[in-house]
Amino acid sequence: MSPQRLAGLPAGRRGKYAVLLLWLALLVAAGPLAVKLGEVQDNSTLGALPAGAESSRAVQRAETAFPDSRHPLAIAVYVRDTGLTPADRARVDADRAAFARFADGGAVSPPVAAADGRALLLSLPVSLDDERRAEAVGALKDRLADGAPPGLRTALTGEAAAEHDVFDAFSGMDGALLLATALTVALLLLVTYRSPVLWLIPLVAVAVANQLAGAVVYLLARHAGLAVDFQSQTILTVLVFGVGVDYALLLIARYREELRRHADRHAAMAIALRRSAGAVCASAATVAIGLLCLLAADLPATRGLGPVGAVGIAAALLAMTTLLPAVLVLCGRWLFWPFVPRYTPGAGTRDRAADHGVWRRIAGLVAGRPRVVWLGTAAALAALTLGIGNLGLGLPDDESFTTEVGSVAGQRLIAAHYPGGSAAPAEILAAAGTADRVVAAARAVPGVAEVGAPERSADGRWVRVPAVLAAAPDSDAARDTVTRLRTAVHAVPDARALVGGRTATVLDEERTVNRDNRVVIPLVLAVVLVILVLLLRSLVAPLLLMASVVLSYAAAMGAAGLLLDALGHPRLFVGVPLQAFLFLVALGVDYTIFLMTRVREEVARIGHRPGVLRALTVTGGVITSAGVVLAATFGALLVLPLVPSVQMGVIVAVGILLDTLLVRSLLIPALTLDLGVRTWWPGRLARRSPQPAPAEPALART
Repeated sequence: MSPQRLAGLPAGRRGKYAVLLLWLALLVAAGPLAVKLGEVQDNSTLGALPAGAESSRAVQRAETAFPDSRHPLAIAVYVRDTGLTPADRARVDADRAAFARFADGGAVSPPVAAADGRALLLSLPVSLDDERRAEAVGALKDRLADGAPPGLRTALTGEAAAEHDVFDAFSGMDGALLLATALTVALLLLVTYRSPVLWLIPLVAVAVANQLAGAVVYLLARHAGLAVDFQSQTILTVLVFGVGVDYALLLIARYREELRRHADRHAAMAIALRRSAGAVCASAATVAIGLLCLLAADLPATRGLGPVGAVGIAAALLAMTTLLPAVLVLCGRWLFWPFVPRYTPGAGTRDRAADHGVWRRIAGLVAGRPRVVWLGTAAALAALTLGIGNLGLGLPDDESFTTEVGSVAGQRLIAAHYPGGSAAPAEILAAAGTADRVVAAARAVPGVAEVGAPERSADGRWVRVPAVLAAAPDSDAARDTVTRLRTAVHAVPDARALVGGRTATVLDEERTVNRDNRVVIPLVLAVVLVILVLLLRSLVAPLLLMASVVLSYAAAMGAAGLLLDALGHPRLFVGVPLQAFLFLVALGVDYTIFLMTRVREEVARIGHRPGVLRALTVTGGVITSAGVVLAATFGALLVLPLVPSVQMGVIVAVGILLDTLLVRSLLIPALTLDLGVRTWWPGRLARRSPQPAPAEPALART
């Protein structure tokens, strides 16, 4: 079957039934699998680093030489501001005895007193098994909260407690995010179509696409080793709904246009599919291939996001180009009630721009003084970039949640009464024969508050040395101290020393992200540029579009900097800038693709200037609606209680709105008009300009 006949299958009189039956079978098979997606979720990659990072090598050595190091710690904190009383100490001793049954191996450390006499710490390793660890941490929290002497403040912190707080905060959030996304999309579709029925069709189609995507990701995770975590699962939902509705808006707008020209709705849909397929497929390819560029990242959480997102884009494309057209054709014109597009003889020769009054006026504004428009728009975007100064990189642990959680409260209590790094000391692993020299080198490092006694491994080959830092584990000062500490212990001959621990992990994470930024960002830009060159058959236009994308990203970061500073979350999680860049480039360029493919079509028919203006006029409303829907969909991430999700939602939503309302509506059309036919160099449109069609002269005079 030829591609043209295949594309027209959903619009066929019999083909639509075959497509619907196929999707019904897919839904029956995919539904039960999509529900199981949570079962294959592995969140261990969220904090993981490449195997070659020093902190990763330190973990591997520690787990081999000191098996107990594999167990995450829970740390109970007891604080009385006026000084601990005998009753408080008795309570700590009682808790220590009770905690033994939750500690792996029954080992609970002796109480560690603060120098000011106002605080005590108990630490214990908990189970490696996820379910047993969750039960143990929950029981520890209950014990601390139950019957403490009045005035004694308690909290549970440490790696095990922080992990428990994350999963506690996200409990039920999958459903909340899905509901928020669906309600947002439903409301915007209702406003867009002003029909009590039509909005349901794309919403149902995108929900089916989401089920298919979930099922495929589940199968890939179960049988092909695809890494899925709650971050990638969250982004999957947002992408499928946002991108799927964008494609639906574009297709339905083209279908409505063709219904006025054709008495047969099947013929109208076939033409609408044929004329919109290029832009939709180019958009999907841009986003999917851009996401797959994340496979070049070293950070596991970033790398795993790529294939999951690409599956979502493919599912959305498939549903919106097969299921949606089949349902629309099956239901007929009444879906558009009360604004039903009736067949009008002679509509093919009518000026299509006459139906778009607002965008006709905007096109007139752009046509009047295009150079002033694009210079003014570029200046406004450049001014927004100044807000980047409000942002910082490196999200402290105690700012990771939008609400207060126990592990963060515990960290703050420890920081108030102990050296900053007490809760998460650096860990030096070195050859046993060099222990004394390694300890001496560590003690000489500025910023190291205390170096513990070396602990020898069971085989006698290695020692483990704790080094408490003076600064908080996630601070810049602590990272500088770890850098100095590594330099000092690496210089000890034959020590083969490695420095791990929380601060070392943060430092290596920052270095890994910097490397990923240097590799992935140019790769994404190159991929998008190649796609635009192939699509537009030009070099000048794609280069202009890429320049606008970079400017738009910088403006989005600046505008988001102002908003995030006002929200109290200006310090970005290290992975956010790269992921936001990818989404803004791949998704933001969608709207320019939708516009420029229509521009190219119109320019080939009626000439450059009238073609640009007509394309802007007839696509303005639908592309703006699509941008608002996608921005609002990413805005749904604000319901999640994790600050990185909020940061991602704000940056991407703001960036998409800037792309939609300024870049695509003003900057690109004005630049294209100012350059003239040189925009299409070296393609054939740069060498000749078709004569304007006499039937549609209006915009040529705008």
